[in-house]
Amino acid sequence: MKYASIPFNQNHNGWLRETPASRPALRGDCEADWAIVGAGFAGLAFARRLASHNPNLKIVVVDAASAAESSSARNSGFAIGLPHNIGSSTAELKKAQDYRSLLQAGIDELKTIVTDRGIDCEWEKTGKYHCQADARSESVLQEYRDNLELMDEAYEVLDRETLSQKLGTHFYHKGIYTPGAVLLNPASLAIGLAATLPENVTLYDMTPVMAIHYGKINRLVTPFGTLCAPKVMLATAALSRELAPGISKQAAMATFASLTAPLTDEQRQRLPIMKSWGLTPVNAIAGATLRYTADRRILIRQHVVPALHGRVTATQTYAATRLHRATFDKIFPQLRDVSLTHSWSGTISVTRNGAPVWGALSGAVYTASGCNGAGISKQTIAGSLLADYALGYDNPLTATMLALGEANYLPPSPLLDAAIAGSLLKERWLGRKEA
Repeated sequence: MKYASIPFNQNHNGWLRETPASRPALRGDCEADWAIVGAGFAGLAFARRLASHNPNLKIVVVDAASAAESSSARNSGFAIGLPHNIGSSTAELKKAQDYRSLLQAGIDELKTIVTDRGIDCEWEKTGKYHCQADARSESVLQEYRDNLELMDEAYEVLDRETLSQKLGTHFYHKGIYTPGAVLLNPASLAIGLAATLPENVTLYDMTPVMAIHYGKINRLVTPFGTLCAPKVMLATAALSRELAPGISKQAAMATFASLTAPLTDEQRQRLPIMKSWGLTPVNAIAGATLRYTADRRILIRQHVVPALHGRVTATQTYAATRLHRATFDKIFPQLRDVSLTHSWSGTISVTRNGAPVWGALSGAVYTASGCNGAGISKQTIAGSLLADYALGYDNPLTATMLALGEANYLPPSPLLDAAIAGSLLKERWLGRKEA
C-alpha cells in the first residue's frame, strides 16, 4: 500500500508566543458523522459551521501536527478584504467583485468569532500598502488601481517620499494604500479558533492520515487508530495529494518568513513615527511581504520553493534566512544591526489559473483549497460556505464562490516539477527589481 506523505516543516513557527498545550492523538477506532482532515482556517471554519447547523452531528477533526503549527498559523497575518495580484498574475483582479464579496464576508465572520469568544490575536484594522520598487511595474499597480475604482473602493496613491514617512524606507517607488485589511497574529487566531469549537467537534493533534479507504463508510487510517465516517472534508490544501480522489488541480509551494527582535528605543529613533503597517509587493514571488508589528518587530516574507510533498528542510530554511537578511538590509539599511530571531516556513496551495479547488471531489468527499495565497479571510469563508453547500443550506455567497470557476488540470511529476521550476524562474526574472 502507498501511504500519504506527511507535511513537515523543520523549523519553528515564529508567531507562537509560547508553546501551546497539545491535544491527544487519536488512538483506537473512532466513528463520526463527518471526518475533517486538517485544522487550518478552512477545516476549522467548516467544522464550526457544520456544528452550528446541526449540534447532533458528531464531527472529528484530525491534524498531522496541530492548529498552532498548521500552515494557516504560519502565514503573514494579513486578513485581506480586497483582491490583488499574485506574482505577475492578475487572475483575482479579473473577478474582483466576486473576490471582494467573499473576502469581506470572511473578515466579518472572523471578527464576530474573535469578538464573541474573546480571542486575543492582536487584531488591528490597519489597512495595507501594495507597493512597487521598480518603476517598470507600473502596469500591474495601474490595473489594481483601475479595479479599485470599478469597485468604488477608497484608496490613496503614495509616492516614494510619502511612503518613506509611512514605512521607514525609501526602497519603494510607488504604492497604493487601502484601509480595509486587518493585521493579526495568525498562530494566536488559529489556536483561539480551535479552542472555541462547538462541543460536538472533537479535535485530535499529531494524527496524520496515512491513507483513506473510500466507500459507503470511509475509513481513515492513522498511525494509532482508524476514523470511520460516511462523509469526509479534506482541508489539506495541496498537501498529501495521495488522499484526494480525482485528478490533480493544485500544487504545494513553501514560503518563508522571518521576524526581527523588537526594536530598541535607539533603533526605533532611526525610523519615522509609525503605527503598525503591512505591505504586499506587486510581485509576491520575487518581492517581499513586510509588516511592522505593534510590539515593534519587522516581519519579512520572501522566497518560494516547490513543496509537493509538504516537507521543508533545515537547509532550505537557512537559505531563505540568508536571503531575508540581505533583502532586509537593502530595504532598511539603517537597521543592519537588528537581528532576525525567528525564521520559518509554511505552505500555500496554488492552481494553474488562480481558481480555487472547492466543492465535492467525489461522492461524499469535499474540499476547500487552492487559496493561491491570502488565505485567512479566503479560506475561512470557503470552509463555511462549503459546509452550507454540503448540508444543502441556501447561501447567496455560494453562487459567488462557484462563479470563481474551476481550477485547471495539472500534470503529474516530473512534468509538474519542471513546470513549477520554469514558472518560478519566470516570476523571479519579471520581479527581479522588486527585492
